[in-house]
Amino acid sequence: MYQAINFDSLQGLNGFSDKTLETHFKLYAGYVANTNKLASQLSALETGSPEYAELKRRFGWEFDGMRLHEYYFEALTKTPTPLATDSSLYKKITKQFGDFASWQKDFIATAMTRGIGWTILYYDKKADQLFNVWINEHDVGHLAGCAIILNLDVFEHAFMLDYGTDRAKYIDVFFQAINWSEVKNRLE
Repeated sequence: MYQAINFDSLQGLNGFSDKTLETHFKLYAGYVANTNKLASQLSALETGSPEYAELKRRFGWEFDGMRLHEYYFEALTKTPTPLATDSSLYKKITKQFGDFASWQKDFIATAMTRGIGWTILYYDKKADQLFNVWINEHDVGHLAGCAIILNLDVFEHAFMLDYGTDRAKYIDVFFQAINWSEVKNRLE
């Protein structure tokens, strides 16, 4: 069974109200609980039944919701430092996008896509390529075989309490709170 990770240490994070974080943590805990609940229910059902099929479909939504939130929270810190220019991630970003600012501009443009979802920086090891991708739903549209390097939650619950519809301001404070040490390790 999965256990919700305690991210309370993020309370007081610059640009994120404690109320928003508490609400977000509860939502995440719900994904963990539902992942466990579905796994238990699936083990008790006869394979091939319509109920089994529907729960199998739902499992991806809950599991991916759990994991994506873990990646998101783990990439935040109260004491951010810039991405080291000698890191593999920085070198890969600048090689592929020309410079860090161009990559960041593309990531932000992706995050400003109208709608709800996630913006994810993926790494495709087979092609040695990075991609900034928009994902509408937790369980749909992921790049098969690619590693999540950085992800930004752009569902309303992540920013509306603090910024209303000002998604750009939320993205700005997100970039000011990235734990680049954690993020660069995801590539390495």
